[in-house]
Amino acid sequence: MVHFIGGQTLKKIPATFYRTAAGAEPVRDWHRALSQEERRVIGEDIATVEYGWPIGMPVCRALRGGLWEVRSSLAGNRIARVMFCIAQGRMVLLHGLIKKTQRIPAEDLALARKRTKEIPQ
Repeated sequence: MVHFIGGQTLKKIPATFYRTAAGAEPVRDWHRALSQEERRVIGEDIATVEYGWPIGMPVCRALRGGLWEVRSSLAGNRIARVMFCIAQGRMVLLHGLIKKTQRIPAEDLALARKRTKEIPQ
């Protein structure tokens, strides 16, 4: 359901960054290290999911175990992925990466799954 307040569309599922016990936000740090254009593209794709949830390909795809990915195409034929889970009505951004192979590396999936277990459901 989309809600409107003052003529503005509200997000169906707001994004939040995964936060470690020490208060670090690794996905935010990863995102900030990218170029301005890459940050813009990935940010727009995350917003597309926030406002359009539930949404499918080509922007969003379900992975196993309650994980999802935001799929972004960057300049230079590069591909970015931001893995997330849904918890307490929020899209929790767990891990971001620039893909170098067709498949998401097992260690990246394992890290996202580990972080999912740390999120209060």
